[in-house]
Amino acid sequence: MEKDGRNTAGASGNAINQWAEEDRPREKLRDCGAASLSNSELLAILIGSGSTKESAVSLMQHVLDDCGGNLNSLGKMSISELTRYNGIGEAKAITILAACEFGKRRGAAKASERPDMGSAQVVYEYMHPKMQDLDTEEAWALLMNQRLKLIKAVRLSHGGLTETAVDVRVILREALLANATVLTLVHNHPSGNARPSGEDDRITMKLRKACETMRIYMVDHVIMTDGKYYSYAEEGKL
Repeated sequence: MEKDGRNTAGASGNAINQWAEEDRPREKLRDCGAASLSNSELLAILIGSGSTKESAVSLMQHVLDDCGGNLNSLGKMSISELTRYNGIGEAKAITILAACEFGKRRGAAKASERPDMGSAQVVYEYMHPKMQDLDTEEAWALLMNQRLKLIKAVRLSHGGLTETAVDVRVILREALLANATVLTLVHNHPSGNARPSGEDDRITMKLRKACETMRIYMVDHVIMTDGKYYSYAEEGKL
C-alpha cells in the first residue's frame, strides 16, 4: 500500500528517541501538552519507529491519508490491512487498534461527577468511611472549586492535630496546585468527643486568616467521631 512519489526526505526507521529534539513527539507532548500534537504524531508515539523509508510520523500520516484522515476509518482497519504497510508489524497494528478502541470507549463514558461538599453532613458522610476505625487523629483538607465540588481530598497528618502537623503552607500549596478556591479542614477525635479543643480553635483561625490572604474561601472545619460531628460553620465560628 505504499504510494510512489511521497516526500520522505530526512525520514528514517530510527526509534523516536534517536530523532532530533525538535522532531520528537514525546518531548513535544511533555513540553506543550497532548493537544499540540497532530494525529500522526500521537500515533507515532504508539508505534515508536517507522521503516527504513519513513519516520514513524510520516508512516502514520501515510496510513491516515489512506483513511481520508478519518480516525473512525483507521479504527475499522484489520490487523492484516495495517501490516501491509512497510514498518507496521502485528504488534504495532494491535497497538494502533487498541488505542482506537480505547478512544471509542472513553468517548462513550460519562464524565465523572465531582461530589458536592456544600454541607457538614455531606462532608461527614464522605469522610466517615475513611476515619471511622482510626485510633489516632488524622487531618484532611477537602479542596473544592467555587461551586463546592470536590477536586481532591488530601491527607495532611496522621497521629495528632498540631500546628506542626497541619502546616498551613502545605495546605495552601495543595490548594493552589489543584486550582481550588474553596477548602474544608477535617479531622477526627478518636475519643468520641467531637467538641473542639483550644488547639483546634487556634489552627482553625490561623488557617482561615491564611486562606483570606490567598483569596481562598475556608468554608468549614469539621471534627468527626464515629457517629457525630462538630461543624465550625454550623456553630457560627467561621
